[in-house]
Amino acid sequence: MKKTLVIFAHPYYEYSTANVELVKAYEGIDNLHFKDLYEEYPDFHIATFRERKRIKDFERLIFHFPLIWFGLPPLLKLWIDEVFDMNWTSEDDHPLLNKDAVIIVTVGGKKDNYSEKGLYETTIPDLMKPLTLSLKVNSIEVKEIIAIHDADDLKEAELKKNSEEIKKTLQIP
Repeated sequence: MKKTLVIFAHPYYEYSTANVELVKAYEGIDNLHFKDLYEEYPDFHIATFRERKRIKDFERLIFHFPLIWFGLPPLLKLWIDEVFDMNWTSEDDHPLLNKDAVIIVTVGGKKDNYSEKGLYETTIPDLMKPLTLSLKVNSIEVKEIIAIHDADDLKEAELKKNSEEIKKTLQIP
């Protein structure tokens, strides 16, 4: 498995039954480092240079977060704004080159609501466009977007199925 950094950002993690279970999928996996942004930076003061140095050591980045008002949690957006350096895009050998990413987003709403003909008239990939573009500009290939719908109402069997999907995704070459 690729050396992986999970960047987890949930402002109300302890109240999210789904995410409490889903993050267990990362436990005991070699070459995986789990980072909870809200635990590490509760004051929103990101150690930018430390993060830039740390990110160099990983081949894969996993962004795991809930959809909040159709976008990223504020601390995750701030982390990207401060850690990704626009100067890197002009460098031949910048720290994000040759990395890939997986996006795991938990969604409270029903899957049918997130379609062009659904209630919100948009899709999860469309809502993830700011993140996927930020990754693309930095030469990071997005391997997969996993949207876990009805996150507030998932039963144990469904959570296990989603956890297995996450574990399987971690093995993508």
